[in-house]
Amino acid sequence: MSLLVVGLSHRSAPVSVLERAALTADAQAKLLQDTVAAEPATEAAVLATCNRIELYADVDKFHAGVAELSTLLAQHSGVGLDELTPHLYVHYEDRAVHHLFSVACGLDSMVVGEGQILGQIKDSLAVSQELHTAGRLLNDLFQQSLRVGKRAHSETDIDRAGQSLVTFGLEQLASGTPVETWAAGRRALVMGAGSMSSLAAATLARAGVAEIVIANRTLARAERLAQILTEQDGTGVSARAVPMDSVPAELTRADLVVSCTGATGLVLTAEAIEEALEGRVPAPGTPRTAGTVHTADARTAAAPAADPAGGTGLDTEDGCPLDLSAVQGTAGFSVAGEAAVAGMAAADLEQHAAWVDKGAEERGARVSGAAVADPEAEAEVISALAATAASVGRIPEHRRPEPVPEAPRPAPVLALLDLAMPRDVDAAAHRLPGVRLVDIETLAGASADAPMAADVDQVRGIVSDEVAAFGAALRAAHITPTVVALRSMAADVVAGEIARLEGRLPGLDTKHRAEISQTVRRVVDKLLHSPTVRVKQLAAEPGGAGYADALRTLFDLDPETVASVSRAEDAEAVEDAASADTADTGVTPESTENTENTENRGRA
Repeated sequence: MSLLVVGLSHRSAPVSVLERAALTADAQAKLLQDTVAAEPATEAAVLATCNRIELYADVDKFHAGVAELSTLLAQHSGVGLDELTPHLYVHYEDRAVHHLFSVACGLDSMVVGEGQILGQIKDSLAVSQELHTAGRLLNDLFQQSLRVGKRAHSETDIDRAGQSLVTFGLEQLASGTPVETWAAGRRALVMGAGSMSSLAAATLARAGVAEIVIANRTLARAERLAQILTEQDGTGVSARAVPMDSVPAELTRADLVVSCTGATGLVLTAEAIEEALEGRVPAPGTPRTAGTVHTADARTAAAPAADPAGGTGLDTEDGCPLDLSAVQGTAGFSVAGEAAVAGMAAADLEQHAAWVDKGAEERGARVSGAAVADPEAEAEVISALAATAASVGRIPEHRRPEPVPEAPRPAPVLALLDLAMPRDVDAAAHRLPGVRLVDIETLAGASADAPMAADVDQVRGIVSDEVAAFGAALRAAHITPTVVALRSMAADVVAGEIARLEGRLPGLDTKHRAEISQTVRRVVDKLLHSPTVRVKQLAAEPGGAGYADALRTLFDLDPETVASVSRAEDAEAVEDAASADTADTGVTPESTENTENTENRGRA
């Protein structure tokens, strides 16, 4: 086995790099074709999700394979090799198998234990089979990874930790409140109609939202999803479909937006979101409560607070040595404080002190509802600074700005959950008053602090056992073509000797000829049985790959005969794998529905 995987994930790379390296469905297909066309690789498969991009290949040279796969990933992702390399990880042979099995069990997911990855692995295998880039090794590997993942979920309770990415994102938006309580009665807009969007819509329906609007480039797909939601038992949710050009209008009504499209650029800009807030339409009967921010309220809340010392509320510069227009509205800056006079010459400082004394009472009267500094205490500070300036010539530069009250941020009225990679929603939206944005980067940070389930150790044990079994089976299978070639050679020898016997004894009757032939074949079979069974057992052990070479050398087997047997078995195995039904892989319809299918997202 020469299995090699080169990739990057949320564990090795920042989201900004993952976002730029994301592959479209077309880019994945081209990457697969270019990989098998490269010299070191004979098979290839790509596993691309929201938080990982991995290229699997069967290579004949490790170092050449790593170099080639890394270069191909850089070329097709559009991220320079120098920039991409520090974030790449490499696994080889058994470590590569261990990695994929861990991924299939959800141990390497952003949300530990999530089951959506099973559908993604199945989709990855299907694409490789369709493009004929997966041979016997990758077919066996990916099929077995699906079985291992299914076993982990059925034999342990890792599902208790394994939320979907949708559920985890909604929990972050709810900020400690139960999702069902937080989501009840809200109006939701779901952008996209692929598998992740479908999962989001179904999750929201179960959580009790009042309405779900599905927006998609292909309206028919959105209509199908809306119909499924409407017919879903036990939810009573109202669902309808709209084209993507209706999103601006729908944003003015929505309380929650979940986006997971296949777009390569932003779907929602900060400007579009701000315009939607400007024209926001409250739900019928919704009172203007403390948690509801309308446009005028948002502007008032976002305005900088008046400077208690008068730093931002002055209209005149008469007698002030500072450029007040330059510091107008600067947070943490008081024209009467230490930050203002840092570095000021002694003569300017005296002028500034006089200006402060003259205007302190006037400025204090103009600040409504704010605590005003004591003019006498302020004068003492200025006098102390003047004394320092007189002795050293200038005020020291290293002074802290005076703190000012931070403007309170209004409660969010629009929640955004962006599950796309690259992102759909402009990251600048989180700065808008009344907006709460959770995206893949937010989830990556939150998942780092998430507790690990007690069942994780049990799943790790399953993975280790399955890796050992897969390696043994693979090594045993590796010697099978050699054993088949040996038995074929023995059969040819028997046939030749029987033919020679018939030439020397032409009068031999049919009954005796058949008895002699059967006896000779039994003798050969018995002689070969024990060695071939034992060599398969030895070959299944670590380091047993050399037994195939020993057999070929001892019996002088034709390498081309062995290779032809191997090719025939590989072709048969690939055909069997491609025709296997869902039950054989251990993947349920539910697990395939809850995937982040890149191809579906690309069509959304």
